[in-house]
Amino acid sequence: MQYLAVFFLIILLCFTFLWPQIVITINSGEGGVLYRRFSGTDTERVYIEGIYAIFPWDTMYVYDTRIQTVLHDFDVLTNQGLPIHLSLAIRFRPEYDMLGLLHQQVGPDYIKTIITPEVESVLRKRLSPYNPEDIYTNKDKILTTVVIEAVEALAQKYITANDVIIREISLPPTIQKAIESKLTEQQRYQAYVFRLKQEEQEAKRKVIEAEGIKNYQDTVAKTLSDKLLTWQGIQATLELAKSQNSKVVVIGAGSNGMPLILGSDYSSNSSEVKTTPEVKTAPEVKPAPEVKPAPEQKATPPEVEKTPNATTIPAVAPLEIEKIPSTTVNPPVAPLGTEKPPAKTTDSKLIK
Repeated sequence: MQYLAVFFLIILLCFTFLWPQIVITINSGEGGVLYRRFSGTDTERVYIEGIYAIFPWDTMYVYDTRIQTVLHDFDVLTNQGLPIHLSLAIRFRPEYDMLGLLHQQVGPDYIKTIITPEVESVLRKRLSPYNPEDIYTNKDKILTTVVIEAVEALAQKYITANDVIIREISLPPTIQKAIESKLTEQQRYQAYVFRLKQEEQEAKRKVIEAEGIKNYQDTVAKTLSDKLLTWQGIQATLELAKSQNSKVVVIGAGSNGMPLILGSDYSSNSSEVKTTPEVKTAPEVKPAPEVKPAPEQKATPPEVEKTPNATTIPAVAPLEIEKIPSTTVNPPVAPLGTEKPPAKTTDSKLIK
C-alpha cells in the first residue's frame, strides 16, 4: 500500500508539473496549430477556441487571428539620389485556414520575417524611379498604386493585408521648402485665373442686365402716361403711410394732388415749384416832430462820487422832484483792494 501511495503521488506531481504542456487553452480570436514530435506539423487542422489535452511531448502554437497593426519606418532613395523618409502603418491579419502552412513555412515571427520586409521591398522598387516632388505630391496616384501592390504581395504569403497607410513623408528641409514654395505659387496662379474668369462672367452678366433694363425702359416708355404716373404715386404714398418708420407726408402739394418730396427741385406735373408770395412791407412812419426840452430845474441831484470799476447808470429824464429831509446815504461797496470813501450826509432827491 505504501508503494502504491508513493506511485500515485509521483504521478500526481508529474501531472501537476506538466499541466501547462498537457492542457492547452485557446482564447477568443486565436487559432492553434499542433506540432507532433513524431509526425510533424498538422497542416490540415486548425484548432478553434476551447480547451485541449495533448501529449506533453507535443507542442500547440497559438496565433492571434484578429486584425493587427504594425508601425514601420524606413528611407527610400529617389532617382536623383535624395533620401525620402517614410512612416508606415500596416494593418493585417493571418489567414485562418492557412495557419498550418504559415507556421510550417514562416513561423510565429512572421511579422518581422514577411510583412515589414515585403512592404518595404515593394515601396523601394516602385518609388525609386520617381523624383521627390512627384512622391511628395502623389502625382498620378503613385503612392496609391504602390500600396495596392504591397497588399497583393502580402496576400501571397498567407497574410491578408487590410491596408498600408503612409503616415508621413519627410524630405530634406531645403527640398521640402522649395517644393512647398512652388506649390504655393501654383495655387496663387490658379486663384488669379479663377478671379479672371469670375470677372469675365461678371462683365457678361452686367451686359445682359443693361440690355434687359434698356429693353424694359423702351417698352415702358411706349405705354407711360400721366395717369399711370399718378396711380404709381398713389400706390407709393399708401406704402409709405403703412411704414412704421417716422415720416412726414405732405398731401396735395402739386397741381394734381401728388405728395410733396422735400428737398427735390423737380415736380412731375410742374416745371418749377412756386415760391411763396412776397410779404408787403408796411409804409414808412414819418418821424415825430422834435420836442423842445423843458427848462432846467434849479434843484439837481447831488453828484455821487464814482468808485473804481463801478458801472455808470444811464441818465434818466427828470420828473417831479420833491424835497425830502436829509438822510444818510451809504455809498456802494468798493471792490477789494480799493479805499472806502467816507459816507457823506447829503440832501437827496426822490425821483418818482
